[in-house]
Amino acid sequence: MDKEALRIQIVTRLEADYALQLQAAKAAHATATHDENIPDNKYATLGLEASYLAQGYANRAQEILHALNAFRHLTLQNFSEKSRIRLTALVQLEDEEGQTRLVFLGPAAGGLRLEYDKQEIMVITPASPLGMELIGRQCGDTVEITSDAVREYEIISVC
Repeated sequence: MDKEALRIQIVTRLEADYALQLQAAKAAHATATHDENIPDNKYATLGLEASYLAQGYANRAQEILHALNAFRHLTLQNFSEKSRIRLTALVQLEDEEGQTRLVFLGPAAGGLRLEYDKQEIMVITPASPLGMELIGRQCGDTVEITSDAVREYEIISVC
């Protein structure tokens, strides 16, 4: 699999998400500062609520910008079947029922899902429960994740 093309797709998606968050922050800010939203009594809180929204959108935009910069400057590593999993590994996992999934170990943007080459890939970070379990493992190892239920995955391939 071409991990550079995957990295570019992640960057493109983060750029779009960043632009969307900025647009939402600007719209909420415009609502918060509009003359019609100046409160005329203590119960008129539309302007205040819009300012909270604007701040939330701006904060999320900063998180996305951080992730975007991390992926723009990311150096991709090559892996073999005997390599230990670390940042930039694309890992194929198989659960107890034979279902497979692909995860990309990235520096940020954990939880981002995208479709690449007709397969869903989820970005995970080393700080996530699955990321912590995968770091240092290699092809053939088994990892166990405990959330609501215990899930066990076998590492099928690493690239």
